[in-house]
Amino acid sequence: MKNRFVSWLPTGLPLALGLLAATACDTSRSSTDAAASNSNVPTTTPSVAQNSAMKADAMEKNGIRLTPFSDSPKFPEAQMRLISPVAGSTVPSGEVRFNYQISNFILTKMSGGPEMAQMANSAKGQHIHNIVDNMPYTAHYETTFSKPMADGQHVVLSFLSRSYHESLKHRGAYDLRIVNVGNGPAPAEPIIDVNKPNMFYSRPKDTYSGADAKKIMLDFYLVNTTLDSGGNKVRATINGTEFMIDQWAPFQMEGLPAGENTVKLELVDNSGTLLPGPYNSVTRTFTVAP
Repeated sequence: MKNRFVSWLPTGLPLALGLLAATACDTSRSSTDAAASNSNVPTTTPSVAQNSAMKADAMEKNGIRLTPFSDSPKFPEAQMRLISPVAGSTVPSGEVRFNYQISNFILTKMSGGPEMAQMANSAKGQHIHNIVDNMPYTAHYETTFSKPMADGQHVVLSFLSRSYHESLKHRGAYDLRIVNVGNGPAPAEPIIDVNKPNMFYSRPKDTYSGADAKKIMLDFYLVNTTLDSGGNKVRATINGTEFMIDQWAPFQMEGLPAGENTVKLELVDNSGTLLPGPYNSVTRTFTVAP
């Protein structure tokens, strides 16, 4: 994203024409080369007015401020495909091996953008969030890895993440599937309907200290639904204070006290009724270091 070529020569016109010709020829490269070239370059950037409008939607109650933001680098061409385990398949007990195919997005690169300097950022760069049964995610910086999973049926959500753990939210950037581990009897019904509205928890997680504790990101993942002032919403209850969220966006949380903090997220309809789904209500705790 930071590789920008700038040239200044007295004979600028011939050089500019040469660069244009090279660029035209470059479009004939293989898709693999193009993906590697563009994978860390945002193709769209929200205007200052757009981001200011989002931040004007900030909500504040009981000293807690919740502010949406939209000025993160965008990767609309990023694609992720989970090759294995195959959806609905049964794999042997123990360590389950995951294998992904990713294009137009480079793992381990820093995402950049203004938010990276304001919130907790992984020193290892961009990565995959792998969430099993809506438990806390594991972060992975390579396209193949193994992780232990108990025997039984499991729901696996995977999505691409910026280096500071904000999810990429477009369709090609995530995968949701059911995987069976071991040879035990399958449940009478799948534990989740992957075609219905579902919500998964992502951040905050673990402990925040120093500068990372000033602005802590709230981020969740939606499948088969969107949020709207006249439709479905996410009810976020932070340390007992309720906020109604009607846009799918990351939020900065400010004003959180030192010690243990609690976030409860609920996917609800326009009347505030919880939508059916095993993970559409979740409560997590995290710590703000003194």
